[in-house]
Amino acid sequence: MKKQLLLFAFSALALTSCEDDDVQGYELDMLKGEWKTAKMEIISGADNESVLQTFAPTGCAAKSITEFRTDYYISYTEFSGADASCTSQKTEGTYGYSTETKQMVTKYNNDQERVYKVVILSNTELRLMQMNNNIDIDGDMKPDPTYITYKR
Repeated sequence: MKKQLLLFAFSALALTSCEDDDVQGYELDMLKGEWKTAKMEIISGADNESVLQTFAPTGCAAKSITEFRTDYYISYTEFSGADASCTSQKTEGTYGYSTETKQMVTKYNNDQERVYKVVILSNTELRLMQMNNNIDIDGDMKPDPTYITYKR
């Protein structure tokens, strides 16, 4: 009886750890690929709803791409310039992601770590909330987080 109980306990433990791996793999699979920034919004820290400012990329900046791979590689290709004379510059780095906390940490080469909360992750939309370096822009003494929305 003890052997069966031990076998059951080890099987349950193995299945539980596999579930975590499956969720991580599934979400990384949805994340992988190229994403374009659709908009950046600064939301009031007081109610976490009121939009204080919105920025949408235009011109060459609208071509900029963030790429995620399942091996925790990240790159950002920034396009700048005017009209037909866009130029690009690529920055590479790594990222980490926790399916439990929905926290993503990015670290581009020659830059500091940046922490985000994944608010939306689907096959067509990724929305991140910046967790550090937020400032109070509306004067209510509460930091106002920046949200970044990406589209495929």
